[in-house]
Amino acid sequence: MKQVVRVAGGQGFWGDDIDAPRRQVEGGPVDYLMLDYLAEVTMSILQKQKERDPSLGYARDFVGAMESVLPAVTDRGVRVIANAGGVNPPACAEAVRAMAAKKGGGAKVRIGVVTGDDLLPRLDELMAAGHALDNMDTGEPLSTVRERVLSANAYIGSTPIVEALSKGANIAITGRSTDTALTMAPIRFEYGWKADDWDRLAAGIVAGHIIECGAQCSGGNCLYEWQSIPDLANVGYPIVEAAADGSFVVTKHPNTGGRVSIQTVKEQLVYEMGDPHSYITPDVVADFATIQLSGDGENRVRVSGIKGRPPTDKLKVSIAYKAGYKAVGSLVYAWPDAIEKSKAADGILRARLQRLGLQFEKILTEFVGVDSTHGRLAGDHADAPEVQLRFGVRSNDRAAVERFTREIAPLVLNGPPSVTGFAGGRPKVEEIVAYWPALIDKGVVKTKVEIVS
Repeated sequence: MKQVVRVAGGQGFWGDDIDAPRRQVEGGPVDYLMLDYLAEVTMSILQKQKERDPSLGYARDFVGAMESVLPAVTDRGVRVIANAGGVNPPACAEAVRAMAAKKGGGAKVRIGVVTGDDLLPRLDELMAAGHALDNMDTGEPLSTVRERVLSANAYIGSTPIVEALSKGANIAITGRSTDTALTMAPIRFEYGWKADDWDRLAAGIVAGHIIECGAQCSGGNCLYEWQSIPDLANVGYPIVEAAADGSFVVTKHPNTGGRVSIQTVKEQLVYEMGDPHSYITPDVVADFATIQLSGDGENRVRVSGIKGRPPTDKLKVSIAYKAGYKAVGSLVYAWPDAIEKSKAADGILRARLQRLGLQFEKILTEFVGVDSTHGRLAGDHADAPEVQLRFGVRSNDRAAVERFTREIAPLVLNGPPSVTGFAGGRPKVEEIVAYWPALIDKGVVKTKVEIVS
């Protein structure tokens, strides 16, 4: 048994620093590389890609990331865990396998493919069986938007990833697993933690939560004394050094920028946290109120004392559905009287839309530089040097939104003076993808693990 298991976080979302995975495996010793690609809206984007081309539906950046770390996998034994599979883990695995073969490392690559989270093909069957998939926020049954659903994926836990590792996979690819499971699974696998070892499992979940957003816990996006965070251009991504008893240290490679401190770790801990006593995952419910943090040297924070309890009998389901169309345009008004000019332009634009008889579910105006962040708390900004008027509409009627896009440009000549910032041209109509959170009985979600080599 290893004394320490090192899990390096190399991606916090699809679109994160593409060079971070390579830097993580080359910057010092690590056992596992964890790459988190998925957000709620990402699944619907990937589903639309798969509808256009059945060979797509995964985070294609992952293939390039794997190419950059392939020598570490094949020669040094670093194992990679990622949810880059999106809505098509088998296609993602095949793309990685083909890349490895082309690079001469195919014989040393064993890919564990985890499927079963995608409920879209089973949605009607599940609803007919009594699973209403009510919206967790509104209580509405999914039947009210069923015909507009784009994707439906259950959040799965660490168990199938552990299974893939136990079958010899050195690359594990999942679909919509929880972000935290990507880190907890290798630690659980290495130390053989049982499925009811609640405190240790909770510790693994906390470790995953801390590094799931990449450099956000090592100085990036840090509010506390952000001016003093060194060399963010060379920010070091986080590493968890985990022990068998569930305690772990959060750190980063030496000679990298950023900072790992109690404060940066605290800021990440409260990210996306609801009830601190009940951080619910498929594996365990972690009690964040029991977390103990202490300094362990420069850029090292020790985490211990975490308590956990049995999970619920439900899994969360992330559902995305079509919710109409939107368009957003902007103009910038300069001093003097920038805010008054912006408000006048807003009134003119609304009057013109009303004159045209266009109906919208929502019209939203923001005065960026004045109230777009703090709203009414922003106070009086009569002397603002410049204000960006950002004007958006939403409707189920695409034609109405299209017509709106032709109404902003005329304000340049027939509205208030001192306007600029329209170089981007006419606003583009975009389809709105809305999020529908739901719960489903664990027993109906069956995961499957296959090894591709």
